[in-house]
Amino acid sequence: MVPLADVYVNFPGHTAAEVEQLVASPLERMLYQIDGVEYVYSMSRDDNATITVRFYVGQDRERSLVKLFKKLNENAQSIPVGVSGWVMKPVEIDDVPVVTLAVTGADDNSYALRRIGEELVERLAVVPKVSRAFLVGGQARTITIELDPDRLLAYKMGISEVRNTVSMSNVASPATSFSRMDREFQVAVQPHLHSAANVSDLVVGVVDDRPVFLKDIANVSDGPDEVTNYVRHGWGAASSFEKHESTPGWVISSSRTEHYDTHGSGDEAINESKPAVTIAVSKQKGANAVQVSEAVIREANRLRTEILPDDVQLIVTRNNGIVANEKVNELIEALSFLSPLDVATAQDPFSSRTFFGVHGLLNRGGHEFVRFSNGSAQNVAV
Repeated sequence: MVPLADVYVNFPGHTAAEVEQLVASPLERMLYQIDGVEYVYSMSRDDNATITVRFYVGQDRERSLVKLFKKLNENAQSIPVGVSGWVMKPVEIDDVPVVTLAVTGADDNSYALRRIGEELVERLAVVPKVSRAFLVGGQARTITIELDPDRLLAYKMGISEVRNTVSMSNVASPATSFSRMDREFQVAVQPHLHSAANVSDLVVGVVDDRPVFLKDIANVSDGPDEVTNYVRHGWGAASSFEKHESTPGWVISSSRTEHYDTHGSGDEAINESKPAVTIAVSKQKGANAVQVSEAVIREANRLRTEILPDDVQLIVTRNNGIVANEKVNELIEALSFLSPLDVATAQDPFSSRTFFGVHGLLNRGGHEFVRFSNGSAQNVAV
């Protein structure tokens, strides 16, 4: 086991170069002083940095994290002024997804693919032994408010005033109660901004004793958010090879031929890529990767049949369960070449004592050896 942790530091109002010089580099030197640390490296961006601390193989995970947390607290006074805070997040091997699925189609609409992916994630997250399911790519749903400067000026209103009003209107407050005539009443304020129509009807001010609605000074729309990342899926030169079930490149509940026909043929099909979203699924600690992967793909197969439109494809892009199963089978196959377990006796050439060995555990070139405590080995017959 390799203990690993990320430290996220917020340093707002500074460039990446300033973050590196004032925060990342001093933290790297400080954290490298921890006993058992093998590597420390960082990534600096505007307003924040990520410092990764990796310990030596075999270090106790809990002790390593305690050392890291203690080191950060002991040197809190040396943190530069302006750092708003930091978060230490352990990195687990189980955080790595064991299965990833690509969702493509839907007329290459990233917004529609995102909505479909969100529905699939909610259902795959409840598969037994799954710790986390998340979505990458696509355009999330958002309500966009585009303020009109001319109308703001006409109503003598500012941007901050409108922003504060909208923020306060979408806050839920805890329930309170009061008693009247031997009866108790519960009162709670719930957010009601569920659609563009609700947002448009917000009262953001009063001018000349008349309410000013948000729709009077802005255009409100309900639709896709701005693009922040891109996820695309395409087929390479090996796409014509036969795919085995559940292996990367396998199209769930669809034949390979049908899928490629929708992308054309020849070089055109190979070079073309389409918008997609990726569903990543991680397993719980201690769970069997093979069983979890099979359960996830089995559930994805059912969802593909029951809820996905015909123009949407669900493609396996990673299956660590198959890789783990292959490695175990290779190990079992290698062990099968060893002879059956028998008990052998041999005389230690350096003493008069007789030792017992396990016949077959040390097998080289058809000869069995018994290894003694002094490091020597003797060819024996059983």
